[in-house]
Amino acid sequence: MSAITPDLLVDDVMRRWPATIRVFLKFRFLCVGCPIACFHSVRQACREHHADETAFLEALHEAIAADVVPALA
Repeated sequence: MSAITPDLLVDDVMRRWPATIRVFLKFRFLCVGCPIACFHSVRQACREHHADETAFLEALHEAIAADVVPALA
């Protein structure tokens, strides 16, 4: 699994790992559907929304880990 880093663009994170969208919403980030999401990094979004970067990254990684696709039998 690839790790999300603070330098990744918000739009890239949500497109690559759709399960992270709920984290952006939980933290009350206005990034979902925002035209700036393709320009802002995760770090910039955390600054803009006054969120703890470490806690936010941890929540993003937890969302990815929990998004397990069941194997087809």
